[in-house]
Amino acid sequence: MARRNRVTPLSELVADPARGLVYGNRGCLHDDAGQIRRRYAGRRWIACRLRFRGWHRTPLLRPGRFTELFFLDEATAMAAGHRACALCRRADYDRLVALWRELHPGQSGADAMDAQLHGERVAEGTRAQRHHEAALDDLPDGAFVLRDGAPWLVRGAELLAWTPAGYAERMARPVGERAVLITPPSLVEVLRAGWEGAVALLHPSADV
Repeated sequence: MARRNRVTPLSELVADPARGLVYGNRGCLHDDAGQIRRRYAGRRWIACRLRFRGWHRTPLLRPGRFTELFFLDEATAMAAGHRACALCRRADYDRLVALWRELHPGQSGADAMDAQLHGERVAEGTRAQRHHEAALDDLPDGAFVLRDGAPWLVRGAELLAWTPAGYAERMARPVGERAVLITPPSLVEVLRAGWEGAVALLHPSADV
């Protein structure tokens, strides 16, 4: 039976048998029986390599340990509000820190990034995902927007419908529209800077 540890661009945790290309966590979200009880625990939401130093991550959802999460790709993880891990993706993390200093002068290091991201990804006074408004024409590849309640990936002149198994339906990117932006604005700017990391930014289905 699939565990409820797959993360959508809307930051929801769902059970689906499809495999993801990116691993991560946002604290311990499950109880001793392995049932998900909360959306997050703390501000440190990270995106990691699936494999690192031969570590074995089974069994999953152990009592008192962080909840192992899986994402279709890094664009999905970024939309959900996760950033590169400093341990298993050190070069990516260092590059992110450098970009962050340019985006937010005076902010440096994990705590500053996580505080900024938390304000951008969680609606004030709730635990729900926060959305933003943006010009659809201006968004870089890898950003996610909300259309008819569903997440769509920006990819060149197209929008691609997200599913847990990959990108499916496609449509032309509308011109001159305002969009409901899912990806936190700071991470949109990271994408705009040409972000490429040690994990897959986009699932192969984006290129089909």
